[in-house]
Amino acid sequence: MGKTTLATAVAAFLLLLLVPPSTAEIKTLTITSDTRPMILLEKFGFTHTGHVSIAVSSVSVVASSGSQPDPSRLGFFLLSEESLLQVLIEIQQNPRFCVLDSRYIKALLTFRELSPPPAASVNRIFPVTIANEYSLFFANCAPETSVSMAVHTELYNLDPDNSRDYLSAGQTQLPSLFFLFSVAYFAFLALWLYLCHSNRRSLHRIHLLMGALLLMKALNLLCAAEDKHYVKITGTPHGWDVLFYIFQFIRVVLLFTVIVLVGTGWSFLKPFLQEREKKVLMIVIPLQLLANVASVVIGETGPFIKDWGIWNQVFLLVDIVCCCAIIFPIVWSIRSLRETSKTDGKAARNLAKLTLFRQFYIVVIGYLYFTRIVVFALKTIAAYKYQWVSNLAEETASLAFYVVMFYMFRPVERNEYFVLDEEEEEAAEIALRDEEFEL
Repeated sequence: MGKTTLATAVAAFLLLLLVPPSTAEIKTLTITSDTRPMILLEKFGFTHTGHVSIAVSSVSVVASSGSQPDPSRLGFFLLSEESLLQVLIEIQQNPRFCVLDSRYIKALLTFRELSPPPAASVNRIFPVTIANEYSLFFANCAPETSVSMAVHTELYNLDPDNSRDYLSAGQTQLPSLFFLFSVAYFAFLALWLYLCHSNRRSLHRIHLLMGALLLMKALNLLCAAEDKHYVKITGTPHGWDVLFYIFQFIRVVLLFTVIVLVGTGWSFLKPFLQEREKKVLMIVIPLQLLANVASVVIGETGPFIKDWGIWNQVFLLVDIVCCCAIIFPIVWSIRSLRETSKTDGKAARNLAKLTLFRQFYIVVIGYLYFTRIVVFALKTIAAYKYQWVSNLAEETASLAFYVVMFYMFRPVERNEYFVLDEEEEEAAEIALRDEEFEL
C-alpha cells in the first residue's frame, strides 16, 4: 500500500468506531469498479452462537497493469474493536502490509475460493464462537485494481431453540423497548385529549398541534418496534422501515415546530408570528427534510457506499443547525417580555411568564444536550451487549421532556403562570427590578 491507500485504510478503520450496528442483517450489496483498499460492510454484535453467511457473485477484477492480481490478496475478514489498534499499528509500520495477513483478524474467504470464470461465485457460512462485536470488511491488497461484485450477507445469532436472531446482541431487546414506550405515549395522548376536552375554554391551536405530536411519536415508536421485530426474526423489515421513516419525519418536523411555536408564545399569548419567527420555521422545516433524506440513506445503505461518511456529516450538521435555531425564539420571547414588563404595569403576570419561558429554555437546552451528547457518549462507551441502554436513556429523556413541556403549557382555566392575585404585584415588581432574566 502507498501513502494514499494507507490513509484510506486508516480512515476506514476509524470510521467503524462511529458506525452503529446495521438495521437489517440480510443485505445484498452491489459494488462497482471500486478501488478502495478497505470497504467496511457491516458491524454486528455476536454471541458465542453467531454466524456469518457470505455469497459473492458477478465478480470482476480489473488491474490497470493488465496482469491478473493474486486472488489471495482480495477477500473478506472480521475485525473486533479490541484488535483495531494492533491492525492500525501493523499498517502504519509497513504501508505495504496486507491486512489479510494480520494475525489479529478473523479471515473468512478470499477470491482464491471463487469458482472458475465466467461463473465467478462463492457461498460460505462461517461460525463465530467468540462472543464480541465485529466489523465485516472487504480488503483489496492488489494495488491499482478495481473490483466489481454482488455481495449477499447474513449475520445472525442462534437462540436456544436454534431459531435465528438477526439483531445484534446489543439490540435484541429493542422491539420490546420501543413497544413499551409506544404504549406509554398512547396513554399520554389519551390523557392529553381528556385534559383538552375538560378545558375547552382554555384550548388553543397549539394544544391540538401538541396532541398531533404525541400521536406521531407513538406511531413512530410502534413502527420502530415492528421494524426491529421483523428484522429480528427474518432479517428484513418487511416494509415497516418505510412507515418508520415517514412517521419519523413528521414527528421531528412537528417537534421542532412545536418548540418554536411554544417558545414564541404563539396561539395562547399572541395570535400571530413575527417575521423573524416565520424565518426560523422556514429554515428548520426544509433542513429537517434534508436530515430525513440523510437518515434514510444512512439507515438503508451502509458504510460500504463511498458517500456514506458525507451523509453522516450532513445529518450531524443539519441537526446542530436546527437545535441552535429553535433556541432563538425562546430567547426573543424572554427579552420581549422583559421589555414589556417595564411599561405595561402588569409585573406579577410578566414575572410569571418570564419564569415560565426561562424554565422552558433550560428544559429545551437540557433535552438537546442529553439526547445529542450524553446519549452519543453512552453509545460509544457502553459494551456492545448493552447498546440498548443508550436507546432506553434517549427515550426516557424524550418522554420526560414531553411530560415537562406539556405540563408547562397545558390547557387549564386557572394556569398559575398567567392568573395571579393582585397582592403579588408589589413583590413581582421588586423581583423584576432585581433580576434581569438575561441568558
